[in-house]
Amino acid sequence: MADWTTSLERGLVSGAASSLVSTAALALVGRGETGSAYAPTNAVSHWIWGDEAAEHDGFSLKYTITGYVIHHLSATFWSVLFEHLAGEKLDRKDLRVTLATSAATSALACFADYKLTPQRLQPGYEKRLSKKSLAGVYAAFAVGMAIGAIVLRRNRPPV
Repeated sequence: MADWTTSLERGLVSGAASSLVSTAALALVGRGETGSAYAPTNAVSHWIWGDEAAEHDGFSLKYTITGYVIHHLSATFWSVLFEHLAGEKLDRKDLRVTLATSAATSALACFADYKLTPQRLQPGYEKRLSKKSLAGVYAAFAVGMAIGAIVLRRNRPPV
């Protein structure tokens, strides 16, 4: 288990990667299902702005930027946890371990988001996307987290 300082440092990188990749997925499936690349990210800001955030389709400083910041912080939280619990076990030579661990973390995040979290604090994009698209977004989140972990370890000397 990595110490918290190392976990935070690594989690900032894997969190940024997972946030960017999953936001791209949100935009892609949002455009296909709602006609708006911004709608799913806007919906995340329902934490602050209420249900009107989930109804807003266009780009907005109020909804889109707030939604992205919330999403990014959430991705960073899960990535720090991922790095803390599994960071020392991740091996740059066996990418299957990194991908499996990031997939497990993403599944845990999904479970926590929809089974342990009060509805008011759930991600919000479920208000605009199908369950199939949500699964794709969580898969993209896992891939992004793995990419961050792989990038961090690419120059690490073999153990």
